[in-house]
Amino acid sequence: MSHEVEYEPVSVKELLAEMKDTAELLIDLSYSAVLLGSDEVAEEVLELEERMDVLQLRARMSLLMAARSPEDAEALAPVLGIVGAAEKISDAAGDIAKVVLEDIGLPDEMRAALPESVETLVRATARPDTPATGRTLGELNLETDTGVRIIAIRRQGDWLPNPDHETRVEAGDVTLLRGPEAGVVEAYPKLTGEEYIPPDSPEAAIDDLERAVDSIVLMKDMAELAVDIAYGAVLFDSDGLAEEVVELEAEVDALQSRFEAWVLQAAADVNDPVSLRGLVHLATSTEIISDAALEISEGVLRGLGTHPVIQEAVLESDEVIVRLPIAEGSRLDGATLGGQMVKTETGMRVIAVRRGEASADETRLGHGPGDWVVSPGPTTALNAGDSIIAKGTRAGAERLASLVS
Repeated sequence: MSHEVEYEPVSVKELLAEMKDTAELLIDLSYSAVLLGSDEVAEEVLELEERMDVLQLRARMSLLMAARSPEDAEALAPVLGIVGAAEKISDAAGDIAKVVLEDIGLPDEMRAALPESVETLVRATARPDTPATGRTLGELNLETDTGVRIIAIRRQGDWLPNPDHETRVEAGDVTLLRGPEAGVVEAYPKLTGEEYIPPDSPEAAIDDLERAVDSIVLMKDMAELAVDIAYGAVLFDSDGLAEEVVELEAEVDALQSRFEAWVLQAAADVNDPVSLRGLVHLATSTEIISDAALEISEGVLRGLGTHPVIQEAVLESDEVIVRLPIAEGSRLDGATLGGQMVKTETGMRVIAVRRGEASADETRLGHGPGDWVVSPGPTTALNAGDSIIAKGTRAGAERLASLVS
């Protein structure tokens, strides 16, 4: 149901922070709805999408009231771009949710492939007499300890999206966990009292269909990374990070082009080609999310810089983004991300590394000082003088700071 929206004085910073958090939650919940085949989660996505519509209208009203000169208009233009990008992400998430609500066909291979994404999505029911039941998320500290975040809780038929550190876990709660598989293995028993066993993936009978599904999963991971990097670009006013967003968006476009070819070829071999419509919807919506990431960073790319209100909003959102230099002699000097178990120990996800001095291997690959390594993995080597961009909780950021200092 639509509601009338009237202008009221409100902090643009708070609106932008809520829009950022809501947009990121919408991405998580929309893919969770697909993974779980859940109408309830999909309905929650549509409700949040309506909430986003209200937020963006209020943000636009406040920005129009603030612009009193050409200089104001120039400074606020990137802010309007970020508002529009968050709305675009919201609309794309809503379209993904409708794949579930409208029973648009999806092959089993799609639902099997999603948990194998960079971060696993798992449903866990809290049982009585487990370590988590009766405690708040802040007391559990799952994200910092394991890298796993509870992105939503279903309680007595209602969904609680984006629970915070004061939310208490109750027996019977259905939680949606998101994080690395190693972290899920550790977190899952604390809620359920049972061992987590990853599901077996069905064998794809059609090679082209398997390639199409794999390309969507990769598009999803790259689009989410692009959004994270884009917010990092505006937070640190970094041309280098903004350029990485351009590269990621171009790679998503290329993947979508290959996806279209593979799904058309697969259509000739499946009994019901109409059942592939859901894949097409997912790919289109995912590509839109990567386009939105480009819009977030466009102000930096166009030389307009970053308005302070954007930086403050990113810093005040639920998940913070930090940039930390690696000091000589620190635990990360001469180490790898996996060797020091950065994500497990801190709960922070390192989304990019800027090289101070390139290693011999990277020099051979054409990477030099000042270059960015996007989406680094466990084997990524770190050295004094490098800077890392990471995302996670404030407590996790403090733990990470101790590793680099």
